[in-house]
Amino acid sequence: MQKLLEFLFRKRHWFVFIICEVLSFTLLYRYNAYQRNLFLSSAHTAFGYLSSVSGTVVSYLQLREENRTLFERNSLLEMEILHLEQQLETLRVDRFLEENDDEAMPDSIAERYRYTTARVVNNSVIRLSNYITIDKGAQDGIRPDMGVVSIRGVVGIVSVVDEHFSVVIPLLNPKSKLSCKLKSGDYYGSLSWDGRDAQYANLEELPNHVEFQVGDTIVTSGFSAIFPPGIRVGTVVEMDNSRAHNFHSLRVKLATDFQRLKIVRVIRDDLQQERLAVEREARKND
Repeated sequence: MQKLLEFLFRKRHWFVFIICEVLSFTLLYRYNAYQRNLFLSSAHTAFGYLSSVSGTVVSYLQLREENRTLFERNSLLEMEILHLEQQLETLRVDRFLEENDDEAMPDSIAERYRYTTARVVNNSVIRLSNYITIDKGAQDGIRPDMGVVSIRGVVGIVSVVDEHFSVVIPLLNPKSKLSCKLKSGDYYGSLSWDGRDAQYANLEELPNHVEFQVGDTIVTSGFSAIFPPGIRVGTVVEMDNSRAHNFHSLRVKLATDFQRLKIVRVIRDDLQQERLAVEREARKND
């Protein structure tokens, strides 16, 4: 208490000054209309400025919540758009299969095949050995050695199957060998990729006397147990004269755009296992 009194006594002139200032401003405000109006105007200006700053700060803090809400709504809209795109792509694939595969096959053959729609979740086109991952697996009835097509044509063959995912060996893989033929004829050859351009492959072993034109359509031959006959593969763009003269080597522009591949269809052949079993049994006698 003694120290407090000593402190107040030492600083008494400051306290007297403050008291006098407060008293002076009080008298000035009470008995002078001009100064009172000036003070009120200044106070309102200061209060308005503080209110503006306070509102800006509050709005900024609320903006984070609004941005979060907008982000969530945008995410929902993106998912809806993706769902609609998948439905549209599925309808296009259905139409493609109806207009091409079913017309190319007799009814007795077409009835054997079923199609499971799948979404591409991983894809590569720039490697020497490319692979595609789809979001359907054994749980969805997918098995190895099933054919895979897109809205435009052949994609590849299922290689590895897990419970919910499968890996496809596409045409853009040296391991892929596809039996194909000219749509306008019955002669067939083997389609393979040379590892260079993702848009082109080579059709080998086509007899030299077979006539063709640039722009002719290449389709599956149906000689394998994987693809039904008549599925579009690509179109002829040129002939490679540097190969053996006994056979044609045709440069084929692939129908499927692998760089934009999103939705595919896995072909399910009800008689595939029976055919493979018979062929395996026949090879035992060799």
